[in-house]
Amino acid sequence: MECAVELVDLALTPNNKDYTVLVADRDGTLVGYACFGPTPMTEGTYDLYWIASDPTVRGQGVGASLISGMEADMRRRGARVIRIETSATEAYGPTRGFYASMKYTEEARFRDFYKVGDDLIILAKRL
Repeated sequence: MECAVELVDLALTPNNKDYTVLVADRDGTLVGYACFGPTPMTEGTYDLYWIASDPTVRGQGVGASLISGMEADMRRRGARVIRIETSATEAYGPTRGFYASMKYTEEARFRDFYKVGDDLIILAKRL
């Protein structure tokens, strides 16, 4: 979580070109956000670093709206590929299901990356 806060702080600094934060609110209350940016040393590749929503609004389209907004912003910037890293553990099953519903597909798997039995899965979507 500390890393997520650090990225948002960086996104809010003047002259930032590396990170963008989109927020979702309901009646003036923050209910979700997505942090993304261009992947260093690539042409047209972007990373989704974090996406989160308040558990009270899960399943209500907040995450899908954030992804759609992020993808629209990336298209305006000339993005061609979006990359997402996630865990292969059972706890992240709903997260992977969400990404699959948004048409992200597994591109690579790094076995035992986070720890033994916890693979890194790299998902991607071409715009």
